[in-house]
Amino acid sequence: MTATGGSKSVQQLVDDHYSVLYRYAFRLAGGQEDASDLVQETFLKAQAQLAQLRDSSRARSWLFTILRNCYLQRLRSNKNHREVTLDDAMMVSTNPSPPSEISSAELQKALSELPESFRTPVILFFFEEFSYRDIAEQLDLPMGTVMSRLARAKAYLRRRLS
Repeated sequence: MTATGGSKSVQQLVDDHYSVLYRYAFRLAGGQEDASDLVQETFLKAQAQLAQLRDSSRARSWLFTILRNCYLQRLRSNKNHREVTLDDAMMVSTNPSPPSEISSAELQKALSELPESFRTPVILFFFEEFSYRDIAEQLDLPMGTVMSRLARAKAYLRRRLS
């Protein structure tokens, strides 16, 4: 692929998949800056490895895999230290929501507390609408394991958010 053709292909990937990748990265990382960094890193790696994408209909899944690998690499290298400022903590405590409603911040906090092996299937299934089969392929797991992890994660979230 030529440089011009490659950059057009990468631009097309960005145009087609940026918003879904950003949502996924935000749910994984828990913040806007980290999500933006992950998505940017994903597209940089995709550009470098564009020749590996043989079937353009699988681009979404391929990009999700790259993003997840970038996220896991960050976790392993301990570069992603979470810090909460005093202002952020005060804002959360002074702005309570009714018990029957779950704010997106509460949901994100509960998701962040899940181990990664449970968080990723939940995000892919409920937020990105991947099928069990797609999640199993994405994570290289048996479908029964995906179903089990989803059930356990849902039970945890239900308890945590009620």
